[in-house]
Amino acid sequence: MAKVSIRPLGDKVLVQRLEAEDMTTGGIVLPDAAKEKPKRGTILSVGDGKLLDTGKRQPLQVRAGDQVLFTSYAGTEVKVSGDEMIIMDESDILAVLD
Repeated sequence: MAKVSIRPLGDKVLVQRLEAEDMTTGGIVLPDAAKEKPKRGTILSVGDGKLLDTGKRQPLQVRAGDQVLFTSYAGTEVKVSGDEMIIMDESDILAVLD
């Protein structure tokens, strides 16, 4: 099967969510059903920017490779070539982690 590449449009970004922790800080191993999905991820690609009323594009504040923190119900989950990713609006991103 051919490798599929995704290029977000407009003010959308493509994020790969970080893996959920397998163990709590106290040493308790968590089953898959009890794991909370992380609200952190890495931006894989970004769109061209938001289209303004003037017809110009406002560039995005984030770029590919940034580690970000996003809202709980952000975006739409997609599965491509077995990898789970999220396509979300830039406004769903709360912060860039340094």
